Amino acid sequence: MKKAGRYPKEFKIEAVRLLNLGDKPTSELARELGIKRTLLYRWKDQLKERGKSAFMGSGRPRNDQLSEVVKLKRELKEITLERDILKKAAAYFAKDLK
Repeated sequence: MKKAGRYPKEFKIEAVRLLNLGDKPTSELARELGIKRTLLYRWKDQLKERGKSAFMGSGRPRNDQLSEVVKLKRELKEITLERDILKKAAAYFAKDLK
């Protein structure tokens, strides 16, 4: 058997699909897949509760996702600073018009 938590999302979805077909007893299906029977039921419940967002994992984002987040945060900070400067400039020039 594999280590816990090391199964790809596609494997889990396919295992649940086979379980839902009901062609084989759960214990036999689990044995063929090399996993515990209770794990099949857990995956089935997770898929039922969360739908497409099931089995997303709880680890850190991949490097490409992480760099994108960092880039977007930097851009947001810059744009926020520019907005604040423009607000102050507009208020300054509005005083001169009165």
